[in-house]
Amino acid sequence: MADVYKNFINGKWIETKSGKTFKNINPANTEDVVGIFPSSDEKDVNKAVESARKAWEMWRKVPAPKRGAILEKACKLLIDRKNEIAKLMTREMGKILMETQGDIQEGIDTAFYMAGEGRRLFGQTTPSELNDKFCMSIRIPMGVAGVISPWNFPMAIPCWKIMPALICGDTVVFKPASDAPASGAKLIEVLEEAGIPEGVVNLVHGTGKSVGIPMCNHPNINLITFTGSSQVGSEIASVCGKTLKRVSLEMGGKNAQIVMDDADLDLALEGAIWGAYGTTGQRCTATSRLIIHKKIAKEFIKMFVERASKIKIGDGLKPGTEMGPVINEGQLKTIHQYVIIGKDEDKAELALGGDFYTKGECAKGFFYQPTVFIKCHRKMRIAREEIFGPVLTIIEVKDLDDAIEVLNDTNYGLSSSIYTRDVNKAFKAIRDIYAGITYINGPTIGAEMHMPFGGTKHTGNGHRESGTEVLNTFSEWKTIYVDYSGKLQKAQIDTYKE
Repeated sequence: MADVYKNFINGKWIETKSGKTFKNINPANTEDVVGIFPSSDEKDVNKAVESARKAWEMWRKVPAPKRGAILEKACKLLIDRKNEIAKLMTREMGKILMETQGDIQEGIDTAFYMAGEGRRLFGQTTPSELNDKFCMSIRIPMGVAGVISPWNFPMAIPCWKIMPALICGDTVVFKPASDAPASGAKLIEVLEEAGIPEGVVNLVHGTGKSVGIPMCNHPNINLITFTGSSQVGSEIASVCGKTLKRVSLEMGGKNAQIVMDDADLDLALEGAIWGAYGTTGQRCTATSRLIIHKKIAKEFIKMFVERASKIKIGDGLKPGTEMGPVINEGQLKTIHQYVIIGKDEDKAELALGGDFYTKGECAKGFFYQPTVFIKCHRKMRIAREEIFGPVLTIIEVKDLDDAIEVLNDTNYGLSSSIYTRDVNKAFKAIRDIYAGITYINGPTIGAEMHMPFGGTKHTGNGHRESGTEVLNTFSEWKTIYVDYSGKLQKAQIDTYKE
C-alpha cells in the first residue's frame, strides 16, 4: 500500500480542498507507487499564502540567531535521516543511492551554512560626508517567498531556496516538483520537528499549471524563486513582470568540457563520463558537449566510447549501479526524439547507444542507453539544445581559441570545464569563457553550496543560488542615516569651496 501524503498549511497536514490526488511512480519500476499526493489548485494556494502572510508579521521580528537555531536543528535531523530519505529519493526520481545521499548532504550543508548566517547577515557601515552623521545598511525581509523546485535535486535545491528565505525572515509557500514530491514532504517534516512556527513554511503539492501559476499571480507573494527549463522560466518571468514581483530564475544549460592536447587524458575521461552520465545526464550542469583538440580526438573518443559502453544501468538502489532511469516516459520520448534528430543531421555519427534500454528488470522502467554522437559541429540541434538525458555530442577543434568560441556559441552559459596542464591556457579559459561556472581539470558538475551558483544568457536572470549572494534574492537593502548634529544638514548640495 502506497503512502498517502498531504499538504502542510498553517502548521497542519491537510487534504486538498478538491480531494483530488495523483500518483508518484518509481521511474525504475512503474509497478512501484511511491505515494499518493494531493492534486492542489488555486484555492489551496490561497490558503497557504494567507497562512504565510499572517505568520510573516511574527517571523520577521524573530531575531535572526533564533531563526538560525531552528535551521541548525533541521540540519541535525537531516543528518539522522539521511539514509532513510536517500532511499526514498532514489525510488521516486531514480538517481543512484550515492547521488541521493549527496543530494541530502548538500541540504545538510546549506542548513548549517544558513544557520550561521543568523549571526551575520552583514550590512555595511561607511563614513558620512557630513559632520555628526552615521551611515549604515541592513537587510530586511522581503515577505512571502514562493518556492518552485525541480525533481532532479529534490532536497538540495529546495534547501538552497528555503533556508536562506527563512534566515532572512521571509515565510514560504513551497511547491515541490510533481515528479519528486516525497522528498519535499520529508524536508517539511524535518522543519516542523525542528520547531518552525505555524504558517512560516507551507507545502502545496500539484502541477505547475494548477499550483505554480497561481503562486506567480498571487498579489501577496513577494518573490518567486524557480529552477527548471528556460521555456517555463520565461513564462514565469512574464507573469511576475505584470505585478513587478521579484523573480529568481535558474534554468537550462548546454555545458561543455574542453579537452586540450596537453591534458591528462585519463583524468579528462573520468570527468567527462561523470559529467555526461551522472544523474543520467539530468542536471542543468551536465556535460552535454565534449570539445576535443583534433590532435588527441581519435584516441580520446576511443577511450570514452569504450568506458561509456561499460556503464552499469539499473535500479539506483542496487549496489554497483552507475546510472539509473530517466525521470518519466515523456522525457524518455524527448531524449529519443533528439537522438533521431541527431541521426538525421548532416555528418553526425552515432558512436554508441541511441536506443531505449530494456534489458531484464529495466523493461519495467524508463531507461536509456548512454549515447555518443561524433563528427558533430556547433550548429547542429543536438549541439545547441538542452536534451536533459544521457546524450553527448563530440566536436573537434584546432586550438584553444577555437574551443572557447565553440563553447560560447550557445544560448546558455551555466557551467564549463577545461582540461589542460598549461596554466596560461587555463587562465585564458577563465577569462574568455562566458559562463557562470568554470572548472579547471574538473567536470562540469559538482558545485559547492558556499559559492554562488548560476549562469549567463538564457540560463538565468542574473540572480545566484547559494553562498551569501543568495541572500540578495530573499532580502531587501535598507540604508539608514542617523544625524546627531542637532541641526539641518543638506546632503546632495554642493558645499565644497574652491
